[in-house]
Amino acid sequence: MNFLRNNRDEKQEQDNPAVDRRESVAAQQLAALPKSRWERSWPTIACGAGLFSDGYLNGVIGSVSTMLSQLYPVEYENSSARSNVSSITFAGTVVGQLFFGWFSDHYSRKNALLISTLLLILFSILATASYGAGGSTYGLFSALTAWRFLLGIGIGGEYPAGSVACAESTGELKRGHRNRWFVMFTNVQIDFGFVVAAIVPMIVVLITTENHLGTAWRVCLGLGVIPPLSLLYLRIKLKEPEEFKRETMRDTRTPWWLVLKFYWFRLLVVSLIWFIYDFSSYSFGIYSSSWLLIILGSSYPLWVSFAWNTVINLFYIPGALLGAFVSDWIGPKYCLAFGVLAQGIVGFIMSGLYPILNTPKNVGGFVVIYGIFLSLGELGPGDNIGLVASKTSATAIRGQYYAIAAASGKIGAFVGTYIFPFIIDNAPGGPSGNRAGQDPFFVSSALCIFSAFLAFFFLPHIGQDTITDEDVRFRAYLESHGYDTSTMGTKEYQMQSSSTIDTRLHEGGLEPSYVKEV
Repeated sequence: MNFLRNNRDEKQEQDNPAVDRRESVAAQQLAALPKSRWERSWPTIACGAGLFSDGYLNGVIGSVSTMLSQLYPVEYENSSARSNVSSITFAGTVVGQLFFGWFSDHYSRKNALLISTLLLILFSILATASYGAGGSTYGLFSALTAWRFLLGIGIGGEYPAGSVACAESTGELKRGHRNRWFVMFTNVQIDFGFVVAAIVPMIVVLITTENHLGTAWRVCLGLGVIPPLSLLYLRIKLKEPEEFKRETMRDTRTPWWLVLKFYWFRLLVVSLIWFIYDFSSYSFGIYSSSWLLIILGSSYPLWVSFAWNTVINLFYIPGALLGAFVSDWIGPKYCLAFGVLAQGIVGFIMSGLYPILNTPKNVGGFVVIYGIFLSLGELGPGDNIGLVASKTSATAIRGQYYAIAAASGKIGAFVGTYIFPFIIDNAPGGPSGNRAGQDPFFVSSALCIFSAFLAFFFLPHIGQDTITDEDVRFRAYLESHGYDTSTMGTKEYQMQSSSTIDTRLHEGGLEPSYVKEV
């Protein structure tokens, strides 16, 4: 009940005109920076667009796994490679998120992005060239698994460095449009990557034919080098976000006990929602082509399964695009909650109708309902969980806060890719029975309802100026506990301006005592 009371107090503070005046001081300063529209926009693009690689490289491995199972029906299907190749990237991503979250807070957002970009390029190439010593098939699987793990570390860097820098850069954009541009260059990029990851295998298999799947899967992985390579120049030219320059603690002591007291519950809620979302989203994305192959049967060419998988993945886009605008209209909290609630309802419907849809003649119905299920997931948590994670903490610890939440999501994805095959294989009737299709939707839908509950009752309100406002609240909280905030900011920023939060608050005519732990 204390947490509900804290949320109520926070809402009252947000509705207080005096607090609004106080928190708007820094926001006005940021918006008044003398920059052109392009100078304000391109850092958002450069920081966030790298998440396309996450969508593509994680999405394409499902089709690659299907090809490997066709090429090596005994070796691949009866070994741990079936699970490892698909899911090991998530383990690497968790390592990358946690490391780069710390690195981006304590050293540099820009350099974290550059390093992660180079890792994506290098290990995409090495994964494409995977080879077992002496032509060993199991050596090939081991090499591919190792390179995919290291590739995951590079993908992990895109989250705390790219998304956080993207969110901080949106503070310089037009008020009322900030959420949509963050979403457009983060989650929409991931979803676009998933769509391309579905289209590419279909085209490649059509070109190479099923007689050359050994070439096809390498081409599909190799094309993953292009996205990070295309962003390399922009990221070299990138500068540190203005918010980072002002609020970083890289040159001073981080008061971890105060940080934990201030943010622990909020971080727990965000992490739980992200865990549940990725548990379902990535697992469904990886195994959708396999499900379609089961529904269609072996009489259909492999490219037909990939074609239907492409149609399914296209449903990600309308949900993600609509969610970008709805997030600005009603706020990320309610956009997430209503979206995931609707997804849960559709999931239960899908589970009930699965015996009817689980036939080749009704595959179109399966694709449409399943597509709506995925689309609602993108409108809700897909678009907004990263936005919530990047805007509900102060800049000084945002990289690590975001990294922990995002890592929780990837752990959910990792768990899901192991649990889904277990659910399918142990369902009554076996992996080809109706329950094998129903049970994953039932589990996922129940978790969606739980996510909606968490979002409705425990997420804070997030406005257009929340990033800057949160920095003001955090600084004032630290000062109320005796921490010297004049040491915050880069040394260059401190030399340029000796003003601190006290100066900005004095301009607003207010005192720092209003801040409460949330």
